[in-house]
Amino acid sequence: MFTYSDIVVKLIVGFLFISVLINLTGKGNLAPTSAMDQLQNYVLGGIIGGVLYNPAITLAEFITVLLLWSLLILGTRYLKTHIHWFGKFIEGEPITIVRNGEILVENCLKANLSAKDVDFKLRTAGVYDVEDVKRAILEQNGSLTVLRRGDGSIRYPVVVDGQLDPDVLEVMEESEDWLYDKLGISGPEELKTIFMATYRHGKMMVVKYE
Repeated sequence: MFTYSDIVVKLIVGFLFISVLINLTGKGNLAPTSAMDQLQNYVLGGIIGGVLYNPAITLAEFITVLLLWSLLILGTRYLKTHIHWFGKFIEGEPITIVRNGEILVENCLKANLSAKDVDFKLRTAGVYDVEDVKRAILEQNGSLTVLRRGDGSIRYPVVVDGQLDPDVLEVMEESEDWLYDKLGISGPEELKTIFMATYRHGKMMVVKYE
């Protein structure tokens, strides 16, 4: 039977779950930077909206579904932070689509971008002559980062959450031994002490876990 008191209770429970989940996930879904953040918003909103007006779903069932979804989100976030290949699989990686004035067709196709899409993104970024572009990188959230000739270098962390990012090393055209030397460590086992390391303008900026 449809009752307003049932809706009010479910609405309060849903609001509390959203508030807790937002704080536990670092508020990433308030300003989504990846498909995972968007998915979290859509599914959570669908769960709460679909249950509110369905009296056949009890409060206990509602809470169970919310708990399962919350555990799935938190577990996925933990895995993508601590396991590089899993995070790469879930969220993708930055893809260079223009290098030194040349459009990399293979990378564009890898990112499922047509010629029209590439042209639109470049025009949106204020690029009208591709030869002026030193590097254009398609980010995980679909935005385009453009580095023009004469600009400084794009900053990407080469170590994140205690893990080496081999894709950034490849873009930098450097080796792991070079990285270990710059970090002043002997091997990959010591990377776990580093929260984030970024190389720019000939300097390695390192932030370690306390």
